[in-house]
Amino acid sequence: MSEKTRQEAEQAVTMVEEVNSIILPEPKEANAIVPLKEADPEVSEEIRTRMDEIDMGDTNSIIAFGSAAQAELQEISQAMLADVRNKDVGPAGDSLRGIVTTIRGFSVSELDVRRDRSWWEKLLGRAAPFAKFTARYEEVQGQIDKITDNLLKHEHTLLKDIKSLDLLYEKTLQFYDELALYIAAGEEKLAELDSKDIPAKEAEVQAAPEGDQVMKAQELRDMRAARDDLERRVHDLKLTRQVTMQSLPSIRLVQENDKSLVTKINSTLVNTVPLWETQLAQAVTIQRSKQAAAAVRDANDLTNELLTSNAANLRESNAMIRQEMERGVFDIEAVKQANADLIGTIQESLQIADEGKARRAKAEEELKKMEKDLRDTLAAAKARKDGTGDNAGTAVPS
Repeated sequence: MSEKTRQEAEQAVTMVEEVNSIILPEPKEANAIVPLKEADPEVSEEIRTRMDEIDMGDTNSIIAFGSAAQAELQEISQAMLADVRNKDVGPAGDSLRGIVTTIRGFSVSELDVRRDRSWWEKLLGRAAPFAKFTARYEEVQGQIDKITDNLLKHEHTLLKDIKSLDLLYEKTLQFYDELALYIAAGEEKLAELDSKDIPAKEAEVQAAPEGDQVMKAQELRDMRAARDDLERRVHDLKLTRQVTMQSLPSIRLVQENDKSLVTKINSTLVNTVPLWETQLAQAVTIQRSKQAAAAVRDANDLTNELLTSNAANLRESNAMIRQEMERGVFDIEAVKQANADLIGTIQESLQIADEGKARRAKAEEELKKMEKDLRDTLAAAKARKDGTGDNAGTAVPS
């Protein structure tokens, strides 16, 4: 809820208390029509004033008898109806139900930040659970702000209606009392007609000359017809008074319902909505705390893994380093192997040298033998004294 809405809701509390503190007067009994003879001087004067409005010779005065009392009441009713036509007033209950629906649509089960997204969510590019939850929270908060503003408008409208109903109740009650005066005046006028005017007119007809009796008889019929019209009008006023009597508790009932709804709306704005917002904020904070705790746990797990891994690596590298430090520059086995290989190499070299020397001596003997054989052969060829022998013999050195 915005700060402006909260302040307006708190200010409306005073208005709610004010309209609830108003006590409307109760109407008089339905049959509390005081006759002229039993009325006090002030009421008697009011009754006589209304009797003077009746002109038995004017039918319109009889038809309009008592209608002036309803004029102001009609103006108030028309003003209220015009106000209803000119303003957009949706049911306040719908706004209350809207808040409940909004909150119920807020699923806390969506807050599992450790839940992995399904392949379908990844395919659609849906946000991670906590990011989705945060966006949902912002959406719910916006809906609550909108509904609270709407509720505040309804509250102001209902407060205005309650005050209008107060005025309507007062004017209806005045009209109800005013009808009692008109009914008393009409009944008194009927009593005068029945006891005085009509008998006097009948005597006048009887006393009139024969030529004037027709006119006088017509006047008597007109007076009796006017008297019957007045009686019907008084009867209508009695019915109207009864209906007015029934409308008073209806107005009170509507007004009480409006007051109850205003009280409920105000309680929702001042108490319930902030509580809901607090709970939602706590839900967000709790999930953020869980997320932070999970991050801390992961960091601690990583630290422990690093400590364990580093300790194992240190032990392994320390053993390797110490072993290398304790070794000589050359391993004795390597030196022994190298010495053995060196001795073997020397021995092999000597053996190969001896074998080569023996082969060279043998080859030298073979060469000498081959040279001797060749020389002997050539010498024999020279001794034959043919052309071939001479040439071949001279080719061999002596």
